[in-house]
Amino acid sequence: MRTPRGPLIGTILAVTALLTIGLASPVTADPLPNEPFNMGPIPQGITDAIDAIVPPAPFPRHQTIPRRARTPGMSHRMQELREAVLPDPTGDPFFDYWAADLDRRAPGELLAQRDVTWPAGLLVTAPITRARQVKFATRDAKGLPSYGTATILEPQAPWTGSGARPILVNNLPIDSLGAACTPGQTLAHGLSIATGATDFIPPSTQLALARGYTVIVPDHQGPRQAYGEPTTAGHIVLDSLRAAAALDHQRFGAGRIGMFGYSGGAIATNGATKLIGSYAPELAPRMAGAALGGVPADFQLLVGSMNANLATGLFHAATFGIARERPELLTMVNNPAQWIATSPLKNVCVVPAGAAGGTFMPMQLLSNDPDPFHSPLAYEVYRATKMADKKAEIPLYIFNGAQEFWIPALGARNLFHEQCRLGANAVYRDVLGEHVTAMLTGYPEAVLWLDDRLQGKPAVSECPKR
Repeated sequence: MRTPRGPLIGTILAVTALLTIGLASPVTADPLPNEPFNMGPIPQGITDAIDAIVPPAPFPRHQTIPRRARTPGMSHRMQELREAVLPDPTGDPFFDYWAADLDRRAPGELLAQRDVTWPAGLLVTAPITRARQVKFATRDAKGLPSYGTATILEPQAPWTGSGARPILVNNLPIDSLGAACTPGQTLAHGLSIATGATDFIPPSTQLALARGYTVIVPDHQGPRQAYGEPTTAGHIVLDSLRAAAALDHQRFGAGRIGMFGYSGGAIATNGATKLIGSYAPELAPRMAGAALGGVPADFQLLVGSMNANLATGLFHAATFGIARERPELLTMVNNPAQWIATSPLKNVCVVPAGAAGGTFMPMQLLSNDPDPFHSPLAYEVYRATKMADKKAEIPLYIFNGAQEFWIPALGARNLFHEQCRLGANAVYRDVLGEHVTAMLTGYPEAVLWLDDRLQGKPAVSECPKR
């Protein structure tokens, strides 16, 4: 059998050559009006030639499909491909093990718990009394049984306000494909090369603990590390709150709830806010407010802003992440994509994923469809991930960099107007900067707004009067 190195080098050379040809070749299909060129099709001849040059990836065969990859209605070989693109185990059964009876467990039902006060107490750099991790039943993007994990941090600071101690759900921007790249891994096992800087910056966890709030940090990408998938993430966020209440209802089952998320964390926050009404309506009365910034709210818009430029590494990672939960997308991958998705790259964290943007690789060259962004599957993913018909049952504070070029402010503004039309309570702010600087310039007002909600002050909507 050929080693991976030969086909991978062949893939790079073939795709580079075909990209050059493709840029000079006429495209027969017309793009949609006002679409950027990087959303358009490539010639069918290039699509055919890529798979003729690069052989299929030799991913393993399984007599029995592992539980995490079982996909009703999909062929055995495609389920084997799904298993091959999923991340390698961490070696910690708390994160890796799929219980055999998940189909008999209710969403949010507690499966396991453990104390992680050491080293979590040292890492969060704010005084805590205890840190515990919970493992709980949930549902994946297709509504099938899965599980989630989260870390619950209890502050030393007393709560002197009215009612039970509030909870901040801090949805961190994991933005990775590897199972070792989660905040839960870091809080359980300490700092490593897989730890993300955004696990601790901005200091949302520290500030909340100092204010006397409980903090829940969900591993919202799930056990398949489905980066970019908002339904999976939303289910895990909401079920982490159910699991916390099951662990200790007196401590975690009655207080006001706030959520914060930026960038990849905003995907989870947006998903959770839109799923409260249909998935966890019993939590709605406790929902005080959600602040989300740099919001990837419209994946169709992101194709034009992230494909085939310096953001393309993260764009590819998110596409493969979504395909892990929506495996019908795997039917569209060509041979080079199979090699890449089943290689050690399937375990990358955010920094190497972002560095892959230096390839400027168009996603069209990784698909067996010459026009993947206008395929029926693409439109289904756009619809399913946008959730444009779902009202957030929680006050929203949405902010975005006015000078954003990879996650354009248009998507966040459209989210604001969408939620206003649905009758939600919402506020929107354009802030100075692109994606990184906007996190800094928009953060103070967002945190102050969210703190007011957790203190019990009512949110004032800025939606236009209807």
